[in-house]
Amino acid sequence: MVKTLFDNIYEGYAYSYPHKHSYRRLNNLQLQTLWQEEKKDALFLYVHLPFCEMRCGFCNLFTIANPQNNMVDAYLQTLEREALAINNLVAPQSFGQLAVGGGTPSFLQPHQLEKLFAIIRKLGGKPEHMPSSFEVSPATVTREKLGLLNEQGIDRVSMGVQSFLEPEVKALGRPQKNNEVYAALDLLKQYSFSTINLDLIYGAYGQTLSSWLHSVQEVIRYEAEEVFMYPLYVRPLTGITKLNQGPEDNRFIFYREAKQMLLAAGYHQVSMRMFRKANTPHKQAVRSYSCQEDGMIGLGAGARSYTHTVHYSSEYAVARQNIRSIIEKYIAKTHFNEVDYGIELNKEEQQRRFVIKSVLHGTGLNVNRYQTLYGHDALLKYPLLQELIKAGMASLKNGIMRLTESGLDYSDAIGPALYSEDIKQLITEFELQ
Repeated sequence: MVKTLFDNIYEGYAYSYPHKHSYRRLNNLQLQTLWQEEKKDALFLYVHLPFCEMRCGFCNLFTIANPQNNMVDAYLQTLEREALAINNLVAPQSFGQLAVGGGTPSFLQPHQLEKLFAIIRKLGGKPEHMPSSFEVSPATVTREKLGLLNEQGIDRVSMGVQSFLEPEVKALGRPQKNNEVYAALDLLKQYSFSTINLDLIYGAYGQTLSSWLHSVQEVIRYEAEEVFMYPLYVRPLTGITKLNQGPEDNRFIFYREAKQMLLAAGYHQVSMRMFRKANTPHKQAVRSYSCQEDGMIGLGAGARSYTHTVHYSSEYAVARQNIRSIIEKYIAKTHFNEVDYGIELNKEEQQRRFVIKSVLHGTGLNVNRYQTLYGHDALLKYPLLQELIKAGMASLKNGIMRLTESGLDYSDAIGPALYSEDIKQLITEFELQ
């Protein structure tokens, strides 16, 4: 079984389970009932802003470029109504983590950002008291916006750079100028954010090992506290599918070389994609969020919410006209007391989620905690875990199973290999709009 993983390293990115392509129509579940028995003292609050200044060729996120300003204002008004409904029906006690993503949240104007944070605070979110992340782009970063984020207590700013070479970002369908990127980086460094994360992509058409490592070296030179390295996946309905991509796939070679460069520069690997500079300070909430056991509240069209038994969201699309239609339906909603799109997780899927979320992260799988929760041995339930240990791709020590350095390299094969047959079938049958 392990050998087959080597044959298809880049099967898929399993950052969440079940995958959003497994979501279907639900029978109008009551929001209050869904959350009634859930723990609510360390929730993850995610806010989705589906707006950007441009649509990158590789992007399959739920976002549209350059919406009319009245759509953004109307969206924020709806976001406020949704937050009020969640306050009344879910009654979250406290949040252990906050992320504002999209899209590009920094697309909003300063007065719109102020309204956004007012909504977050009305819901009980206090960015200054928990790890709080905010996504920006080089083209939308301004001194006024960064000052506002800093004042609100945001401690992590994530910026998608993708490449420090203009021909490469052009090949990714992203019209980005280097002087804009460097100006944004210089501006970010003037504020007291504890973590600046930069996103890079490897596998672009025309990219060489030398050009790729140049971008990695620039991240190191700028002393970014974190870097996410994403292998390029060419997704259906994205702009990059129209470009002439070369047949050679050097992604794994590029990844391994960049990994060694970052490790040598004092970064440590948290997951296949994430590298963090040693001794980077971390803000701690009163009670830390656990991705395996705590729920997530998603605000906005495109945001996902998780309870133990149900994952739900708005519908998902990639084509502009379909995304716009979903956003317009969201803005027109009269109430938020029901859930009508997502997936119900039986016990089997809950167990698999715990395993997948644990194994693919540097913290590893706590097999004793799994036994306590589900009443059986995870290593016996999922034979692949034992095969990974035997192959040297994972280790088991003090009740924690962790992927080894080589195991992390194959995360995009290991995650999908742990999917249930039911979820695989739903993903296969999903029709992307």
